[in-house]
Amino acid sequence: MNHFEYTRAADVQAALAQIVSASPDATDTPDAARFIAGGTNLLDLMQEHLVRPRRLVDISRLPLDTVQVLPDGRIRLGALARNADTAHHPAVREQLPLLSSAILAGASPQILNMASNGGNLLQRTRCAYFHDAQAPCNKREPGSGCSARKGVARQHAILGASEHCVAVHPSDMCVALAALGAVVHARSPRGERDIAFADFHRLPGDTPQMDTTLAQDELIEFIDVPASQQYAAHSVYLKLRERQSHTFALVSVAAALDMGEDGRIRSARLALGGVAHKPWRDLSAEWMLAGQVPEAAIFKEVAALVLQSAVPHGVGSGSSSFKIPMVRRAIVRALEMAAKDGTPSHHPSTG
Repeated sequence: MNHFEYTRAADVQAALAQIVSASPDATDTPDAARFIAGGTNLLDLMQEHLVRPRRLVDISRLPLDTVQVLPDGRIRLGALARNADTAHHPAVREQLPLLSSAILAGASPQILNMASNGGNLLQRTRCAYFHDAQAPCNKREPGSGCSARKGVARQHAILGASEHCVAVHPSDMCVALAALGAVVHARSPRGERDIAFADFHRLPGDTPQMDTTLAQDELIEFIDVPASQQYAAHSVYLKLRERQSHTFALVSVAAALDMGEDGRIRSARLALGGVAHKPWRDLSAEWMLAGQVPEAAIFKEVAALVLQSAVPHGVGSGSSSFKIPMVRRAIVRALEMAAKDGTPSHHPSTG
């Protein structure tokens, strides 16, 4: 049994102080102190002994649970707002249907009613080797090796991986936030900072144990999503998975188009899930779409550009090689759907 201390913070400053007093060096080790809100991922990690925090600081009652439209049109998502409340908020549904669809595709209603926005950003990978204490895993134990590279890696990365890790980030919400160019606002004892969403999650490199650029003593307060209403009418979140029940994406595509009166694409947003250690956004693909007539030929060229550096991992029937043609078709399909009428939510299984 792992013994830990539990405290409840009355305000943000108290929460930060309680984290620092338990882990003064701010090193993110398995026994470091942790913030807890919904606990939908952290409690699983604790039960599997993947993290053994010496202290849990309950932040669930801090006043960070609102969703609001700012005067400049940005939508501010409180870190402690529940996923369900965020997805169903009128401003999110009307102005950010891509985000609403992605959240609702991500989990069952029970999980969405518990999970917080900040916690969603901090999910750990669902790699089976990471969750198996008997298997070598550089993410769990740096330097031990990556079992997935020469094992079963059907659900693993084809983009941005390294010899040290081929795991993927599991969030659906984060794929939409990446496409929409969100900004994460965090606070620590050293002050406040804004982190562009593209810089928040990390590729594995030679330090796969580090999922994000957030320090251990930093607390996410809110996520700002820039005004994106021009994409609302032509956006789609397409999620492909192995079964129809709520599970993690084999491949997902967040696509949004700003369509001009002449029928051409003025600008585009495109991000992928299930393919890398972070939500994958390719700006060159978005630039290629600008000014184009929305048709299959250009969509196929965009898919080829996105996948030009794709590399599968695993062996035999356990390889992720099938993801490359799947991603190619998913990009084309998502862009066609977005160009047509922006189907609000579409996430079929592959079977």
